[in-house]
Amino acid sequence: MKFQNWNMTNIAPHAVERLMTAGYPYLVSCVLASRGIEEETAAATFLECDSTLAHSPYLMQDMAAAVDRINRGLDNHEKMAVFGDYDVDGITATVILVDYLRSRGADVMHYIPRRIEDGYGLSNDAIRNLYDQGVRLLITVDCGITGVDEVAFAAELGMDVVITDHHECKEILPDAVAVVDPHRSDCRYPFKHLAGCGVALKLALALGGVDREGALFARYCTLAAIGTVADVMQMSGENRTIVSRGLASIDHSDFIGLHALLHESGLTNKEITSVQIGFVLAPRINAAGRMGAADKAADLLLCDDPIVAAELAKELCALNRERQSVEQTIYTQALSLIEEMPVEQRHALVLSSSEWHQGVVGIVASRLSEKFSCPSFMIHLSGDVGKGSCRSWGGFNLFAALEDCSDLLLGFGGHELAAGFTIQAENIPVFRERMNGYVRSHCGEGVPVSSLDIDVSIDKPGCVTLAEVDALSTLEPYGAGNSRPVFCLQGATLERAQNVGQNRHLKLRLSKGNAQFEGIFFSATAENCGCAVGSRVDAAFYLQVNEFRNNRTIQMQMVDIRPSLSASFRESSTLALLEKCLHEQHLTTKEAARLLPTREQCVRAWRALEHMITDQPLCTAYLPLLRQISSELGGTEPFLRAALCLEIFSERGLLQLSHQEDDVFLALSSQGKKVSLSDSVYIRALQEILYAKGGGTQ
Repeated sequence: MKFQNWNMTNIAPHAVERLMTAGYPYLVSCVLASRGIEEETAAATFLECDSTLAHSPYLMQDMAAAVDRINRGLDNHEKMAVFGDYDVDGITATVILVDYLRSRGADVMHYIPRRIEDGYGLSNDAIRNLYDQGVRLLITVDCGITGVDEVAFAAELGMDVVITDHHECKEILPDAVAVVDPHRSDCRYPFKHLAGCGVALKLALALGGVDREGALFARYCTLAAIGTVADVMQMSGENRTIVSRGLASIDHSDFIGLHALLHESGLTNKEITSVQIGFVLAPRINAAGRMGAADKAADLLLCDDPIVAAELAKELCALNRERQSVEQTIYTQALSLIEEMPVEQRHALVLSSSEWHQGVVGIVASRLSEKFSCPSFMIHLSGDVGKGSCRSWGGFNLFAALEDCSDLLLGFGGHELAAGFTIQAENIPVFRERMNGYVRSHCGEGVPVSSLDIDVSIDKPGCVTLAEVDALSTLEPYGAGNSRPVFCLQGATLERAQNVGQNRHLKLRLSKGNAQFEGIFFSATAENCGCAVGSRVDAAFYLQVNEFRNNRTIQMQMVDIRPSLSASFRESSTLALLEKCLHEQHLTTKEAARLLPTREQCVRAWRALEHMITDQPLCTAYLPLLRQISSELGGTEPFLRAALCLEIFSERGLLQLSHQEDDVFLALSSQGKKVSLSDSVYIRALQEILYAKGGGTQ
């Protein structure tokens, strides 16, 4: 079980039926209802994607000044440089603007800093280098909003700077020719959630003018879609338009390098969704920046030679495989460090090492935040300075948290969900303490536990057909605010579990009622999934269509699996009988005979508990615990008698027992003393019923 808590969404009664009556398929109706969309009109509004962008680029503060300065540079044949960030958003933004300026005949180069050698954002060394190459107009994309000192340095050299960015602004803005960022406090642009590539796209549209807006949007929407999905931006408003148009246009994109990457990634002639962007394309583009070769990704997307593009695509995929190996090593080391941490330091995970690859710590931070349900801060140490990447969890505002600790930092930048910072190594322990205190004050004192949000618990598994799964595509594009829906099947039977992919992944089959489902669980095995074949389980998964040799089948892409917390009909009736016994209600002779455990069953139940409970109390799910104990008992009615044994041990003082919702809390309290179970009030009462009715003895 990957997640300790599964949070089931409460769906309003009859909401699904209303939507299905309006013509929406079962699964789509369930997802819409889980997101509070209960009426036909609201559903139509939510699912609709505009074909054109809603707002004029000139609503952005300083857009007119940026256009004017760039047009002057074009007219005067000035040498320009587009300065981008090294992530997917920055790379796609760079390509959009460079490609557009080249179409206007500009003498333009691109510069993407190397993550390790140069660090994030503008630097005086980079600016001096560009100036020495003749650059007199510098345009930033996806960075620059915090570059106050660097822009001043450029001005001293005689270089003009136009900044375009989408990150949070600090109180003082750089004194540039233009600062275009929808997060400016004086910016009246209605949609504040554009990615850096979205802002760059808006600049290109403004430069092209109203007459060319449609053609330019058609050319660049796919690149902007890739950057927007990769940067996990809110999937609403103009972002939804950008991504939906971009996905629809990807097959006939003008960019040769993109087609080479699709081919090398195995996506040619396949439907491309936001899922493929996020998990297949974006990691390969991102790997270039993470491994210190972001220029390769930009060169690929700008390439107009198919042979060169094919080679560059191969190199990107090789870099991605290298990144995966490095990432797994760092992740394993981070888990070891967390195990040694005291509880009070686990509200915000602040970890550091000089052995970690600076370009990969951010993606490890994402994995840690998901696993431990808290913000994570991963720091690469170089000498006495650390460069950190951090990721949020549950809507926690990282930028505000870093601002609160800014006196401990050499610098920081980013936004609510992801950010970077630099820090003196000696300040890391204080930073860890302060950040944990900040998280506690804003999120509560409880130790965070890993949690999974379930959109829909499927109560009609027979209705899950290929057509229904295909219909889920109407919910696309997925992203922040419209996540890919997680489904759940409760009380299913695990029919088969087989390790595949060199024993790195698990292929399984589940059944419930007459319905059967095939599933794939990446990075899990039959030995570590926590569920045995034949057992009753709860499964959490994405639904997708698997295509193999022209055969289309439904496949569950597993998110988690656990012993079921829902009782079967027999288990429910069994526990109802236990309640009758505990509340001294009238029992028949047959019921008493079912309940009364043998001495051997009591012994086996106790031995099973001693193996489970050590010096620390045990908190675990009640039903899976009973199933586990009953597997050790043998004889008749093992599940029922396992449940009664717990109550007998508690009543006789051998065990502290308390129930809370689906969980049970257990602690051994016998301290080695001998106790006669025959003196239990429950055993005596059951024996009296059997004696009185002539039922005999056990």
